[in-house]
Amino acid sequence: MRKQDRTEIEAATFRRLLEHLDNHKEVQNIDLMNLANFCRNCLSKWYSAEAKGRGHAIDYESAREIVYGIPYPEWKNKYQQEATAEQLEKFNL
Repeated sequence: MRKQDRTEIEAATFRRLLEHLDNHKEVQNIDLMNLANFCRNCLSKWYSAEAKGRGHAIDYESAREIVYGIPYPEWKNKYQQEATAEQLEKFNL
């Protein structure tokens, strides 16, 4: 496979992941952290770091808006739920 094809497939896969997460807002970041040890915020940090490593100035908040599809404070206000005692217990193990 050509490098360009691989890059395009990886980019399309990432866009699909973001779309999937956007379609499942009921899945909270703490759920993702408890199950997979990463969340939307981790994706945002990775995005920002990779952009910076390639000479692009995309700060964390800008990356969050890309990952969440809207400004993070708006997403948090609309969709973030209070973590349950069970979720917090799992997270703190």
